[in-house]
Amino acid sequence: MNLNLDDLHASVTDPALNSMNFLNEVAERYPQAISLAAGRPHEDLFELETVHRAISVFTRYLADECQMSQEKVRRTIFQYGPTAGIIQGLISEHLATDEDLQVDPHAIVITSGCQEAILLTLRVLCRDPGDVLLAINPTYVGLTGAARLLDIDIAAVATDATGVDFADFKAVVAGLRAQGRKPKACYVMPDFANPSGASMSLETRHALLEFAADEALFLIEDNPYGYFHGDDIRLPTLKALDKTRQVVYLGSFSKTIFPGARVGFVVADQLIEPAGAAGLLADQIAKVKSMVTVNTSPIVQAIIGGQLIEHRLSLSTATRDLRDIYERNRIAVLAALAEKLGVHDLPVSWNIPSGGFFLVLTVPFAADEAALAQCAQEFGVIWTPMTHFYLGKGGANQLRLSISALNLEQIEEGVERLSQFIRMKCDRELNAARISKQIRDGSTVSG
Repeated sequence: MNLNLDDLHASVTDPALNSMNFLNEVAERYPQAISLAAGRPHEDLFELETVHRAISVFTRYLADECQMSQEKVRRTIFQYGPTAGIIQGLISEHLATDEDLQVDPHAIVITSGCQEAILLTLRVLCRDPGDVLLAINPTYVGLTGAARLLDIDIAAVATDATGVDFADFKAVVAGLRAQGRKPKACYVMPDFANPSGASMSLETRHALLEFAADEALFLIEDNPYGYFHGDDIRLPTLKALDKTRQVVYLGSFSKTIFPGARVGFVVADQLIEPAGAAGLLADQIAKVKSMVTVNTSPIVQAIIGGQLIEHRLSLSTATRDLRDIYERNRIAVLAALAEKLGVHDLPVSWNIPSGGFFLVLTVPFAADEAALAQCAQEFGVIWTPMTHFYLGKGGANQLRLSISALNLEQIEEGVERLSQFIRMKCDRELNAARISKQIRDGSTVSG
């Protein structure tokens, strides 16, 4: 029996779902090209021995610190486990160490990557068809895709120099309520956001929390890149500043330890009171998770737990070498752009993030998939069109560069190839404009 695509859920044809596949597979389409596209962690520090050692460290912890028998240790690792996870206590201590954040372990749910954390959080928070999720635009495409899967509408909030255009934010919220709809939460990535690389100042963070409280909105804070802060002093997370439980905090170990583990977590310490019996939002998230992935693999939780224990429960310590690599790469990319594009009188600009994986170039031509294909085939370098990250129209003349996965030689050569492509496109745009003007002038004369 064959199926018609129109008979399937509408999300399968949504551009957001195609975007995630595109981002994951673009490097495979052009294997000979230098990739400035993939937002992947640097691979030089990956060691198989790390996996075996971490499991050993964690099983010793279960036996020595948790006083488990060998039989219970084996069962903990090999059997189905609690839906909420087996390493919440370690993550709670890590958050206290690194974020100055005091979290009850029962308020934490371990997830199969941060993508599941997003999906579960949206499913629990958004109940009715009139509920609307907001997101700072441009936004992470995984957020857009998860909302599409759940039939949750998303409204875009504009950005400005501070990271949030509060006038637009207020207007969007008021407009939705005037339509009888209910803005429920806003998704934000305050530190080195994907895709823009932008960060919010401390003043903006406080203002955002105040605005959310005034408007009775939850903030869904996603923090995969916060530990890669370059030379700047690391700012507190929204959750660390949150005094009214306005923030649901999403964490991930994909960038800080390794993505193959697929381990993330949710901190959801909001109180729920069904029938007068107090509970936590985390309990409801765990309930939904039990029907999605049952539980996050105990073996991969053991790997993450062992890594945390080895580094005294501090990701700041665990990521020190990675942070140095990303800061080196950030400096190298910015220097190469200045050297290879800045010296030419071109209508090209880029932002200067203070950490993270990404930055954005603005160019005078359509930075679409056709341009990407040409760049890959003729110049041997790939990047990501920013249109994949915008809610609605936007990003047509922007491209995202990822600085995380390359070495210095690849960065130098990749930016050189990219600059050649951009100069070629700019020359063609200039020539086309000149010819168009000549035609218009000629038509005017002949008329």
